[in-house]
Amino acid sequence: MAQTHRLSQADARRVAVRAQLLAGDRPTDLLTVVRQLTRLQLDPVSAIAPSADLVAWSKLGSSYQPEHLQAALADRRLIELRAFLHPAEDIALYRAAMAAWTGERRLVRAGILQRDWVAANDRCRRDILDRLRSEGPLPSRAVPDTCDRPWESTGWSNNKNVIRLLDFMVSRGEVAVAGRKGRDRLWDLAERVYPDHPIIPIDEAELELDQRRLRALGIARLAGPTQFGVGHPVGEPAVVEGVRGEWRVDPSYLNGSLAPFEPRAALLSPFDWLVYDRARTMELFEFEYLLEMYKPPAKRRWGYYALPILYGDRLVGKLDATADRKAGVFTVNAVHQDVPFTAEMSAAIDAEIAGLAAWLSLDLAKRR
Repeated sequence: MAQTHRLSQADARRVAVRAQLLAGDRPTDLLTVVRQLTRLQLDPVSAIAPSADLVAWSKLGSSYQPEHLQAALADRRLIELRAFLHPAEDIALYRAAMAAWTGERRLVRAGILQRDWVAANDRCRRDILDRLRSEGPLPSRAVPDTCDRPWESTGWSNNKNVIRLLDFMVSRGEVAVAGRKGRDRLWDLAERVYPDHPIIPIDEAELELDQRRLRALGIARLAGPTQFGVGHPVGEPAVVEGVRGEWRVDPSYLNGSLAPFEPRAALLSPFDWLVYDRARTMELFEFEYLLEMYKPPAKRRWGYYALPILYGDRLVGKLDATADRKAGVFTVNAVHQDVPFTAEMSAAIDAEIAGLAAWLSLDLAKRR
């Protein structure tokens, strides 16, 4: 039985920061970053920069350019799956669940409703496959809606039959996103997009995904309160001083042979894995954060798209900034300090802000 590691909050934070490539020397290429993080989230909001680019910049610095991401997508070293970008070699791990979609195991997870709705619209499903086979890749609007039963929902997807059917066909492993034209996804047969790797048995695939997820997070809850816990007892058990409950930790980050922790400053996307799980962020970093773009301006505390600020192993504040590309200006509206900044902290954070403006090719300005 593995020993239970007893960690201080600082120990746990340093594990998490190391795992996210935010301490010490920066990595040197985009694929190294994505393989460590396991995936990059796509998000349509680009108040400062698209989140995937902002996450990559925070790890790689000025050596990263958005063209690197586009090139990796074009030659399919990265593949889009459910609004995340994955290393191509990892797709086989997700195809295990696709292969099991119509089986009893999948019914427990996705529900009988989805399976039955797809079955009721089998004629449209076959129409889509035929059209993609002869004309793909295509945007969804180029696919006629021949569904016999509409998709019923009280939300945004009500009666959006083709979109919902394509999403379920992704889950079945039949179609895939082959690229994008602007914000439109281009759909094609999965066999033309995914690498032809052997499908891994689902139990092995899920265990491997949990091991990789823990490697990316460093420390996580076992079957935690959010999707960012791990479902298998991977790694080794740990308890964190002052925090209730058991954690799982990747022991490679506790090895005494690791180089000393070298802190640096970083500006993080709101979708960075270090802060995405808000409960974990509060427990380990004692850092309160919400993405406030959906709040009325008068009720925002930190700004429309405030960036969490990391310094060393602490999340120390939020940057409220605006990128005005037409005017060519990156305006700092406010730097909210959760803890008082020392002169050294201020210098490092100011350098990151200037670096972000330069990377965006915008002039830096500060509101008085």
